[in-house]
Amino acid sequence: MRRSLLEDAFSHHVWATMRLIDATLQLSPQQLDTAVPGTYGSVLETMRHLVGSDSWYLFDITGDRARRIDEGKMDLLELRAAMEADGTAWSTFLAQDLDPDTVLKEVDEDDGFEREATIGIRLAQALAHGTDHRSQICTVLTTLGVEPPSIDVWDFGLEAGRVVEVPPRS
Repeated sequence: MRRSLLEDAFSHHVWATMRLIDATLQLSPQQLDTAVPGTYGSVLETMRHLVGSDSWYLFDITGDRARRIDEGKMDLLELRAAMEADGTAWSTFLAQDLDPDTVLKEVDEDDGFEREATIGIRLAQALAHGTDHRSQICTVLTTLGVEPPSIDVWDFGLEAGRVVEVPPRS
């Protein structure tokens, strides 16, 4: 069976989020409550939003109600477990023969807001959203004097054995 063209992108997305959660497990409650201007909110609020949104994107695309989580009170270990489950769900979903032009309609259960968008756009949104908020958390960590973990795609590729680097000869 062939791998999905998007498998590496979503594997990186999940890996980077989990790696960032692992790095924030060491923070004090005061550090987790830190926010800086220009970011979504505190480290914990942003992490909850990032993981909650990821699970919601999966629900929105697949209709799987098991993907719905109540992230508002979740701690970092619960968020990590949810993201790990999302990783499995993304892999399962991406293994299907998907038409990126299939249009899905969402209707907000609370206020009735409606949006129609293709699966391709929804997948792009999930990745962009995760990258944006991981970057914001890294900004807060840097402001706190905490070295953020290396979470870029090259780091993922090296760790996953999907990138080989050969330094120049001296």
